[in-house]
Amino acid sequence: MFSPTELLWALIGLLLTIGGTFLEASLPSPPWQWSDSGIPTYPLGVTYQIGAVLLVGCLGGKNAGALSQIAYLVLGLTWLPVFTQGGGISYIKEPSFGYLLGFVPGAWLCGFVAFRTPLKLESLAFSCLCGLLTVHVIGLSYLVLSDWLSWTNTSDVPLWSAVLRYSFYALPGQLAIVCAITVLAFILRHLIFY
Repeated sequence: MFSPTELLWALIGLLLTIGGTFLEASLPSPPWQWSDSGIPTYPLGVTYQIGAVLLVGCLGGKNAGALSQIAYLVLGLTWLPVFTQGGGISYIKEPSFGYLLGFVPGAWLCGFVAFRTPLKLESLAFSCLCGLLTVHVIGLSYLVLSDWLSWTNTSDVPLWSAVLRYSFYALPGQLAIVCAITVLAFILRHLIFY
């Protein structure tokens, strides 16, 4: 069974993943470009969803990370529109669904590695990269398999275009999020003596 702490982290991870799905990631400009009209930001082309997946793994561990993402998939596939383009069982025909499936082992692996090594920035960065790589491997495998079996909603879109859209173009923004999550997890784990 799960400990109360793992269940709490799983709930936090679920809420962060749902919120991160609809929040676009961006970077502020350098301070010397700030003006009276505000701080300009530059979008990264991704949402904070992957950041939430990795953060719960780094803070809650493997079980909390996997449980939060299983709950996210169940909510999205049953009745809540928590995925980027809605929800429901028909979402399995979306080409991005493989990446959502990858959240479960990605969060588990990130949490596993994060708590097996000493608490250092390097080890947290490595655990986040392992989780991100897992998400992409499963997402790409799903794209290839669904293209081969012709079960996705994008039969008119070539496989290479889908790979570029969901992996290649998203990767730079996701790597920036990995850097931010690494630092945030390092600080939070020191603050909560974890």
